[in-house]
Amino acid sequence: MLVRQILRSKGSEEVLMVCPSATVAEAAQILSSRRIGCLVVSSDGVRPEGVISERDIVREMGARGLGCFQERVAELMTEDVVTCSCDDQADDVLTRMTQGRFRHLPVMDGGRMIGLISIGDVVKARLSELSMEKDALEGMIAGR
Repeated sequence: MLVRQILRSKGSEEVLMVCPSATVAEAAQILSSRRIGCLVVSSDGVRPEGVISERDIVREMGARGLGCFQERVAELMTEDVVTCSCDDQADDVLTRMTQGRFRHLPVMDGGRMIGLISIGDVVKARLSELSMEKDALEGMIAGR
């Protein structure tokens, strides 16, 4: 299965973003109200400059206390953004996410961000694919 198929199955192409100059408190409020785990950090809405996740915020809150909520997102974000393309295989993306220990990947097409997938999206798509393969094999065995 390709990343493009996963994006299509999500039904929404909306990628929630935050500006690097926003406060961590603003980012946390968006994460909480939208019940999501990650925001893409972008000044232009096209190119990811970083990502900020629940994990980033909790790590800094534990290390520095609540004062980190007044800092700018740019100070806490993960800057080395790993991305994927819409033509990448789901298995490859899942491996990359597992090895890198991150749960979200911006999807790029020609230098432009076109979506965001989570490890949950990839696992859901892979389970669906495995279920279809199982059904096909059972059908062949049963002679259907």
